[in-house]
Amino acid sequence: MELQFTAIDWTIFALYGLVLAVSGWLFSRQGASNSRDYFLAKNSMPMWMVAISTLATTQSAATFLGGPDLGYRGDLTYLFTNLGALIAAGVVARFLIPRFYAQEVTTVYELLQSRFGSAAKNQAGGMYLLGRVFASGARLYMAAIAVSMIIFNDIDAGHVVLAILLLTAAGLVQTFIGGVRSVIQSDVLQCAVYLAAAFSVVAVLLWQIPADLPTILATLDSPGADQASKLELVDFSFSWGDPFTVWATFTGFVLLNIAAFGMDQDVTQRLLTCRNAREGARAMTLSIVMVAPIMAVFMGIGLLLYLFYQHPELMGGTVMEQPAGGDVTVFMHYVLHEMPAGLRGLVTVGVIAAALSTLNSSLNSMASVLTEDIYRPWLDCRGIKRPAAHFVTAGRMAMFLIGLVLSAMAILCYFWQQISDLPLLTFALSVMVFAYSGLLGVFFTAIFTGRGNGASVTAALIAGFLVTLAQQPWMIGLITGEENPVSVAFPWQLCLGTLVSLTICCLGKPAAQTADSGLAGARA
Repeated sequence: MELQFTAIDWTIFALYGLVLAVSGWLFSRQGASNSRDYFLAKNSMPMWMVAISTLATTQSAATFLGGPDLGYRGDLTYLFTNLGALIAAGVVARFLIPRFYAQEVTTVYELLQSRFGSAAKNQAGGMYLLGRVFASGARLYMAAIAVSMIIFNDIDAGHVVLAILLLTAAGLVQTFIGGVRSVIQSDVLQCAVYLAAAFSVVAVLLWQIPADLPTILATLDSPGADQASKLELVDFSFSWGDPFTVWATFTGFVLLNIAAFGMDQDVTQRLLTCRNAREGARAMTLSIVMVAPIMAVFMGIGLLLYLFYQHPELMGGTVMEQPAGGDVTVFMHYVLHEMPAGLRGLVTVGVIAAALSTLNSSLNSMASVLTEDIYRPWLDCRGIKRPAAHFVTAGRMAMFLIGLVLSAMAILCYFWQQISDLPLLTFALSVMVFAYSGLLGVFFTAIFTGRGNGASVTAALIAGFLVTLAQQPWMIGLITGEENPVSVAFPWQLCLGTLVSLTICCLGKPAAQTADSGLAGARA
């Protein structure tokens, strides 16, 4: 089937480009006078807007493309893991957000300075930056390859690189001048766009499948002989390789979300732009509540695609062309080959919107860590004084530099996937575990104990990374020599990594000058 954009597709694409340009200008009209304004919007953002921005930050092209793929190949048990996120929200709201506001931090890693010294803050920020470069670079690549396939009908290196550069440029345009205020405002717009695209796909699939809703639900509940229901929501079985069981939900997913909402500057920065700690906690909880129904929409697309391709009896006896391996995901195959004329442009816009909502957040949050946790202390150590406006400029330059680094990482991912069997989607979703394991151990030590010092923080961060690395299937195979090594799902990797990191960090004897710190005295 020859793929091409129709006039309607190009019109939708052009209108979205115009909206990006106009919104970028509107959102950037209010400049920032200092770095706290640039990175935290003077704690003036409305709670509901922060909640939507937090939601958009946690979604991405991986969700837009991976959600349907997950529904197509599996069931709905992933949705149950949101209970782990709600438990995590209670922990973050009780123990972390109030401390962030009380100490008036710009980045979450400043919290560690009062307990372990400035070196610990820099090391934690560096671990975050390392993990975020890989995670955000992979997500940028996924969005770019989808855009390249839709627009150019191929994934040639030149076209993918062009798509990467276009997405990065669009992200910089929307965030470069206005900082986090622009990010939050644009996230609301991007969230509306990609949700509109998702609901449109659901409507089209329901129109294309000539069966009523009861028949659709009955087929999904009993898809065939020896096949489990695709509507299963709770999985009580236990498996080291299954990340979506009840046991993983109340262990690894709780830890994963504590780290995401309380220790990952990419997400937590949004919560620090509210007027006070209470509104920050409410924004976080509201964003988590919204995740489940939105993810259900994307997974619902996958369930409908399963019927579309695997159950010809529901398609009037028509056997649809099966997705090929080069189509990245079943969703992309459907968009490329079955989407009606005029809607392909809308889906393209949806992919771009999902990518930009995450890219914008990464650009600003990573720039805040570079500027406030690394560059400013470097100047202070040398006794160099700079006016407040200087750090706004420094933040913008850091953002531009990060844009280049993420683009380079996304390009590297293109060539990486050509020579590797590593599934990029799984990598993009779980790569932050490498950073989270050490960060959880260090933050838990700081909050709940009086132990630890700068040296044990360093050892704990390294140990968390190495323990997670040692649990990768290819590493287990390398160590044991087994051709089919045991698979350890990322929630369990995080549990073990956190336990080892916490133990090592607690082995450190507290330094005398930090024994009376506010954190130690405030621990629960």
